[in-house]
Amino acid sequence: MPSKKRRRKEERPKIHPKNKYSDNPPDFALLASLYPTFKPFVFYTREGRPRIDWTDFNATRELTRVLLLHDHNLHWWIPHGQLCPTVPNRSNYIHWIEDLLSSHIIPRDNTNGGNVRGFDIGTGANCIYPLLGASLLGWSFVASDMTDVAIEWAERNVKNNPNISELIEIRKVKCSQNTLSPEGLSGESSYSEEREGLPSSSLDISASEDKSYYGPAILVDVVRDGETFDFCMCNPPFFESFEEAGLNPKTSCGGTYEEMVCPGGEKAFITRIIEDSVVLKQSFRWYTSMVGRKVNLKFLVSKLREVGVTVVKTTEFVQGKTCRWGLAWSFLPPAKKIVTPHVTEKNILSFMLEGIQRQFGAIHVLQSVESFFLAGGASCKLNASSFVVDITASADHCNALLNNDVKYIDEVASCSNVQEAPSNLCFRILVFQQIPGTLLVKGSLQHRDSALSGFHLLFS
Repeated sequence: MPSKKRRRKEERPKIHPKNKYSDNPPDFALLASLYPTFKPFVFYTREGRPRIDWTDFNATRELTRVLLLHDHNLHWWIPHGQLCPTVPNRSNYIHWIEDLLSSHIIPRDNTNGGNVRGFDIGTGANCIYPLLGASLLGWSFVASDMTDVAIEWAERNVKNNPNISELIEIRKVKCSQNTLSPEGLSGESSYSEEREGLPSSSLDISASEDKSYYGPAILVDVVRDGETFDFCMCNPPFFESFEEAGLNPKTSCGGTYEEMVCPGGEKAFITRIIEDSVVLKQSFRWYTSMVGRKVNLKFLVSKLREVGVTVVKTTEFVQGKTCRWGLAWSFLPPAKKIVTPHVTEKNILSFMLEGIQRQFGAIHVLQSVESFFLAGGASCKLNASSFVVDITASADHCNALLNNDVKYIDEVASCSNVQEAPSNLCFRILVFQQIPGTLLVKGSLQHRDSALSGFHLLFS
């Protein structure tokens, strides 16, 4: 009888390692002993485990309050019915943006004097992202919203923390007279960090594909002339109706209509952010948003390819049984890669080219590669049917290409024969189209005795 193959379990993404709660989740028993106002909301299971009732808004709000005070020294409160955030989940998003900024994929221009400056779209009464970003990392923020209640309480939460209050500006979004309904800027679904919420990708809510956003301004007409930011972030209104937003009976994190609902849901809202980013382009290093449904993530990535962004990054946020996705993009040119020491022993290297306009494919990249090396005096052989170009270059040509020394390249090309050079670098470049707008470029040395260092420097 043939043996059954064991299905390999996919390792589920975990909470961000920099998250304060990565190794030490909130201890309800300890918090109850330290904060008398939280104690009435804590009960114990038969096994003696402390729990709270996630369907009780007062319990989830008090938990958020004591976590912000105990772990972040932040004084915080929101009125009944406003969206109540879960602190560990929000910290994941902050740390992912921290990773994007520190990766130097998109270089800084020091316009803001070396200080990180963010824009929180729809900050809500809770103002959670600016409070966490400022207290954890010293970032400054512009935080926007449209309702009077959100603006009033966001300002209160900022003023009640004078140590960071100067880092956060609350900005009111003006509602146009043409706005048909006050669709939310600060939306979010009612999910908890402990209980499973509305399935992010399995629930099929019927909606027409051509629904587009109409409502208050998001970035255009809110960002002022001449302003620049390192990033924007957003918890979009996930739902298309208030009825849909209330389909999860296991949690009660509050949330007003303006915070949770938008015609077309998160797909329409984030599509408008993309459209605004096309207008503002390099005003932001990174545009980012949270995404609640994976099926929408695929659509939005495709949309970004269409508008010609230079970089797209995605991630998955996991907190308890709740999954969210992060989407980030930029119009700025990526920084040149630096070859790290552990890579220099490899004979094959590869990387992805993202954000290429649809009219350009693998053959266009190969032709550009061929033209580049031919202009430098190297020998090239292009095979269009196999999407391969074989290159032979001398050490002098490699050095000249790396230094962008056109004059020296011309001199070398006129007085040396690449084919007869004793220390030639011979390598092959292949280009594969993954999806429209994304190409895989692979380089491989053709002779083991070729100079590895020159290959890696040229290919990077």
